[in-house]
Amino acid sequence: MLTIYHNPRCSKSRSTLQLIQENNQEVEIIEYLNQIPTKEDLRKILKKLKMDPAEIVRKGEAVYKENFKGKEFSNEEWLEILVDNPKLIERPIVVKGDKAVLGRPPENVKDLF
Repeated sequence: MLTIYHNPRCSKSRSTLQLIQENNQEVEIIEYLNQIPTKEDLRKILKKLKMDPAEIVRKGEAVYKENFKGKEFSNEEWLEILVDNPKLIERPIVVKGDKAVLGRPPENVKDLF
């Protein structure tokens, strides 16, 4: 079973979900802007991604540029920022078991099939 942290308004997220469905993979869809991951959820996801919180921050978002650009934050502070501003979480993230990938490009998800 795959879990996709999905934003239906994002073309990459839609493309990744479509690729999952075309390959007949069972998938749980979490619209993370509505079901905001907790700090603990993000810690687990980041461990599976083998990334630090700053690596999944969408730096093109206005909220990033206005509030966080050019500033230094600890991993714990970034987790709080991401929970408070889920729009900053890079998307989509797809998880299977103890592995996870960013769906950028969408083909990355094939590593989980």
